[in-house]
Amino acid sequence: MKKRIAILGSTGSIGTQSLEVIDQNPDDFEVEVLTANNNVDLLIQQAIKYRPNVVVIANKDKYPYLAGALADEDIKVYAGEEAIAQVVDMDTIDLVLTAMVGYSGLIPTYNAVNAGKNIALANKETLVVAGEIITKKAREKQVDLLPVDSEHSAIFQCLVGEFMNPIEKIYLTCSGGPFRGKTFEELKDVSVEHALAHPNWDMGAKITIDSATLMNKGFEVIEAHWLFGLPAEKIDVIVHPQSIIHSIVQFEDGSMKAQMGLPDMKLPIQYAMGFPKRIANKFPRFNFLDYPTLEFETPNTKIFRNLALAFEAMEMGGNMPCILNAANEVVVEAFLAQRIKFLQIPEIIEKAMNTVAFLKNPGLDDLIQTNIETRRVTELLTEDKI
Repeated sequence: MKKRIAILGSTGSIGTQSLEVIDQNPDDFEVEVLTANNNVDLLIQQAIKYRPNVVVIANKDKYPYLAGALADEDIKVYAGEEAIAQVVDMDTIDLVLTAMVGYSGLIPTYNAVNAGKNIALANKETLVVAGEIITKKAREKQVDLLPVDSEHSAIFQCLVGEFMNPIEKIYLTCSGGPFRGKTFEELKDVSVEHALAHPNWDMGAKITIDSATLMNKGFEVIEAHWLFGLPAEKIDVIVHPQSIIHSIVQFEDGSMKAQMGLPDMKLPIQYAMGFPKRIANKFPRFNFLDYPTLEFETPNTKIFRNLALAFEAMEMGGNMPCILNAANEVVVEAFLAQRIKFLQIPEIIEKAMNTVAFLKNPGLDDLIQTNIETRRVTELLTEDKI
């Protein structure tokens, strides 16, 4: 039987690539739900092509246009963040692929887990903000959290058949982004355009800036902590500019497993959607002769302070990762709007982490309030910075 997929964030980079995977595997998957934040025109195109049961636009102002465009289609149309959070409960959904950007993915993912749906997780902020709550609920509901991030997919693939063997360490690889090797002086006045020019991966604006600051890797460290149950001392980050080795697992006998391949997100997307089955595809294949040298470096956490801040937030626990994430979302938006400079990003985040009240054992409502308060504080910290 075909897996019926709900794609939350279908118009973004991961969402559109997920639909490409479905295009190539029509006998394995069908689209049940599509959601988008603002891109109503692309959502309409997707709805007409894939004919899902339901589409949802988060921006309620776009509902009349969406509903009008799909009036002659046999598709239910809803609007609002609440509708996205509710639609995941549908009995006709087999797998929820969470490709929403940032904190917005938390409540829909929590509700999907609570409804017993298996999750293909591309929204790393869900585990950054509420990793303990989400993983506990997943265990309670016997739900699979299948990682879509290339690094976590790599770790997951390396662990298949090894779940009884203790992990000594995992290595999350990192391209280093567009500013690898740069000095503070060289980064003082970098432009938004330079920060968006990732050397290897084609991603949305927010995650591309996070990759340039290494916050994306910091989030992945926290996500790995929850996905694989590992303490900070068993998680390491290494810069690997070619992005061919996606991550490595080292076992207690010293042996290591690495998952390799070209930097193409469709492979980890397909692996998560098809798990436990590997599905044949026609994606480009890696050729060792095209990469005679693979390089590795230690990340510079003095210049790229965000990675160190993420480790600090993870070790503190409580609501600190939530503070980290909320502050980061505000400053990235401010940088993209050219209201702050690149090097001010970690400065402002650290100030927010030192300002917002710390809670050791927050519940979901506490995290929602922490997110609101951190955004308020961080907005004030970003004022008049240039």
